[in-house]
Amino acid sequence: MEISQIKAELPIKKVLGHYGLKPDKHQRLRCPFHDDKTPSLQVYYKTQTCYCFSSNCPTHGRSLDVIDFIMHKEQLTKREAILKAKALIGGTGKGVAPQNKPLSRELIVQRIFTYFKNGIYSSGPAQEYLSGRGLDYRKTEVGYNSGQFHHGKRKDKALIEGCVRCGLLLDLGNTSRTGNRAYKPFGKWGVVFPLRDRDRQIVGLYFRSILEDKKQRHFYLKNRQGLYPGYPGEETRRLILTESIIDAATLLEQEKIKAHYQVLALYGTNGLTQEHQKAIQDLQELEEIVFFLNGDQAGIKAVEKYAPALKGEYPEVKITHVQVPEGEDVNSLLQGHSPDLLIHLIEDRKEYDFLLLGGKPEGADIFLSTESERLDVPIKSVEKEKPERAREGGLDTNNPYNLKFTGREAQYQIKGFSVGQPDSLKITLQITSR
Repeated sequence: MEISQIKAELPIKKVLGHYGLKPDKHQRLRCPFHDDKTPSLQVYYKTQTCYCFSSNCPTHGRSLDVIDFIMHKEQLTKREAILKAKALIGGTGKGVAPQNKPLSRELIVQRIFTYFKNGIYSSGPAQEYLSGRGLDYRKTEVGYNSGQFHHGKRKDKALIEGCVRCGLLLDLGNTSRTGNRAYKPFGKWGVVFPLRDRDRQIVGLYFRSILEDKKQRHFYLKNRQGLYPGYPGEETRRLILTESIIDAATLLEQEKIKAHYQVLALYGTNGLTQEHQKAIQDLQELEEIVFFLNGDQAGIKAVEKYAPALKGEYPEVKITHVQVPEGEDVNSLLQGHSPDLLIHLIEDRKEYDFLLLGGKPEGADIFLSTESERLDVPIKSVEKEKPERAREGGLDTNNPYNLKFTGREAQYQIKGFSVGQPDSLKITLQITSR
């Protein structure tokens, strides 16, 4: 059944009646999506939609059709809401998933993040925290975990079991004062960012505590999956790598940067994972990788570690670095300055000088010429040359950062090493059987 058919066969009146909601004579009712003391939800039977006029509502600014209403009312994913709507058309009104069948991790994470996303609209502390970081919760896809997602109407056995399975709840092994099973919510009092897979589905969550506890600030679900804000598009030409998710969210709120660059968050200075590498490998149009890491020794060392490896893997891709003032990061720069500073720093990024890497002392300036391209200059397509294949039994030095030797049994590649820096021994050896 198509979505258009669902909307045609399922009137908004039936959906409201299913949840025991009845508008007044002015077709208004108290909004079920937030604490509404006076009716602020207007129902429009002509268009089969409704709209909440309260700025405290997480749905404010959006007209809701029957599927949207179900999705927000039951904290469901879009797919779950469609299934529920189909069930209502059939007159059953039953849940979207059998209770005897375990919910998938993907379904659980998506459903819980929908709850978190709605929760931030009613959390003053979370909004204040984000505002203090220069972020707008209405522009950035973010939620808040108050630790209540397994209570009240959300106290569903299958959902709770699924949350324990994927790490959102920790079973304490005892009972609470009410006699029920006691659980500890993961990432409580944290703003929440979604991690997405290649299909743009939410498969993981990152929690950033809003409490001032330096030892307990960053939390990822176990078996971490997904990237933030997601896999870069296939058409990506210039990709900015940030050190953290907060930094990536900061850049994504700057429209002028977002219009010319794709942004991808690493998981810290040691957080260029295999999933990141796979996402970058698929970018056939990629022309430049820009490191925008923190202005400290850890950030410098991370560039030293990853720049040669990426150059070895993608010899035709330019590697550049944004020079960040000492002790600063992307988000702290936004907090203390105008957003124009971020644009200026990106415009003045430096091209990485690999030849200086082995000959300079630790912490020295290892960057070369100022990048001439500006944000207001159209990006020009560059035709890429394909590296020559190594002859059997010969040494291929066409790419000084990816030396190749082809033997009888295997091909050997030494990545991250340059013939011009023989005293640098940080390499990656890859052996592929023939």
